[in-house]
Amino acid sequence: MVSQPLDTTLPSTEELPCSDDTPVDNEDQNLLPNLLLFSLALLWSDRMDWYFGVDMAVYHTTGISPKVPVLPDAFLSLGVERKKGGKSRRSYATWEENNIPPILVLEMVSHRPNDEYDEKLELYAQLGVLYYVVYNPEFWQRDRHQPFEVYRLEGDTYRSQIGEPYWMPEIGLGLGRGQQVIGGIEQEVLLWHDAQGRAYPMPEQQMQAMQRQLLAERQRTEAERQRAERLAEYVRSLGVDPDNLPE
Repeated sequence: MVSQPLDTTLPSTEELPCSDDTPVDNEDQNLLPNLLLFSLALLWSDRMDWYFGVDMAVYHTTGISPKVPVLPDAFLSLGVERKKGGKSRRSYATWEENNIPPILVLEMVSHRPNDEYDEKLELYAQLGVLYYVVYNPEFWQRDRHQPFEVYRLEGDTYRSQIGEPYWMPEIGLGLGRGQQVIGGIEQEVLLWHDAQGRAYPMPEQQMQAMQRQLLAERQRTEAERQRAERLAEYVRSLGVDPDNLPE
């Protein structure tokens, strides 16, 4: 892979927020993408040319500003380093990735609709994302769509695809729904599939590691929230409104 020179007028990912810090409104928005990540890390353990991001900002130059990211629930890029320069990414900026956009984006619809079927559809098409997947298990009737939809970019327009699991030859994987027991509870999840439509199994060890990571992430998020509350209370004790601090 030949590296392209960086545009020095564009900010570095070291300068850009990794997300918008908006909390998810249901636990599956963290759980299901992480299941896909852990499964892919096992399936492609011998490959170093891919990256799967979960709840990470994607910065690009096709929108209103390179400092305004799009924030998918998950995305997959091919032809990039697993570890950027041997380090974990803070965010994903296309100009630091040889201008490679994600090949697959996943959006999960929840209690609050977030333009998954219109504005984001147009944005991802403009960015050049080949596959756009919308998972809407609870509110698909509200939104007048199907629970699982795959869109493929044809020219500059997305076309809804038929079939589940849906095979993506450019990726070499299929994607669809399935049932898994997680933490003693059976539920519907998203799973990678082979070309014959068979779901790749998720080893118990992988599930346990995923659960430990999710628990640690929840504990970290709660600790940060409590710290922010304590800081705000301290600022108020000084007679300063923390919601109206001078810039």
